[in-house]
Amino acid sequence: MARILVAMSGGVDSTAAAALLLEQGHDCAGAHLSLSGTARDAEDARAAAQRLGMGFHVFDMRERFEREVIARFAASYLRGETPNPCIECNRYIKFAALLEQAGRLGYDAIATGHYARSECAQGRWGLKKALDLTKDQSYVLYTLTQGQLARVVFPLGRMTKAQVRDYARGVGFLNAERQESQDICFVPEGDYGAFLERYTGRPLRPGDFVDPAGRVLGRHRGTPCYTLGQRKGLGLALPRPGYVCGIDPVGGTVTVGEEALLFGRTLHAREVNLIACDTIDAPLRCKAKIRYRQAEQWAIAEQIDGGILRVTFDEPQRAITPGQAVVLYDGECVIGGGTIF
Repeated sequence: MARILVAMSGGVDSTAAAALLLEQGHDCAGAHLSLSGTARDAEDARAAAQRLGMGFHVFDMRERFEREVIARFAASYLRGETPNPCIECNRYIKFAALLEQAGRLGYDAIATGHYARSECAQGRWGLKKALDLTKDQSYVLYTLTQGQLARVVFPLGRMTKAQVRDYARGVGFLNAERQESQDICFVPEGDYGAFLERYTGRPLRPGDFVDPAGRVLGRHRGTPCYTLGQRKGLGLALPRPGYVCGIDPVGGTVTVGEEALLFGRTLHAREVNLIACDTIDAPLRCKAKIRYRQAEQWAIAEQIDGGILRVTFDEPQRAITPGQAVVLYDGECVIGGGTIF
């Protein structure tokens, strides 16, 4: 049996993951990463670990979290993108940093409460969707490397959320009923514009809403307050529904037009990480998705100059958004992904 350091947030998933590993006979301890969450999260995690009879560690990751996640989030919005900070947190904190601590303390592996599966075949590690497709989190885990996958365990990958809650109730954990937050942890109020003003110390720069021909339609709060495809909250009186079709942070304009302008077939992605192979040497027929809740769509993926990923969809996709991730799939297996630009 292995020595495993279990990431514990205080929620039902990580608690159930730890309990399952202990039942399997592993030597486990809990670990809580102090990022920007509440003191309650850490105390809930500590209480769960104590009830399970495990050791418990708290690692202060606030400075690293600010540098690697929050600063990147702010910079991306100021470039006119719409970032996914959960992916960056997984990339730089929840796996990279926790694996460093596990190695320092002599643990063989780490475990998390993510809904995904990993396995090794013919000397290569693969990442697969969870059996519960309604909770599958493989999209936000595409940045995992071969070295990381070799030392990561996903105990919940073959369970449904309902089964996890039932299991937690059965072993007497009160957090079985705890509701999950849908907010970004460091922007709990959901107002990204107000967050950026606080974080940068600079007020947002108002500018013009314009139509596709450049005609001024009205004034906006600042480009970071908007994302491609947005319809609500524009405050414009238009003769027909208008959608954000373009964001120019340099010129300070937000283009508003008809929904048809949002559709496109081709995207490019940087910061590419491939799991199923080292490189894509020839056009690859696969499925891809450009946001977490989207159904996968048929596409052709290619790697071009400098390892850039080019994905061409069979059918036009709505609001291909810079800053978001495109993730490629071969059935239940993750091929890899990258950041759309």
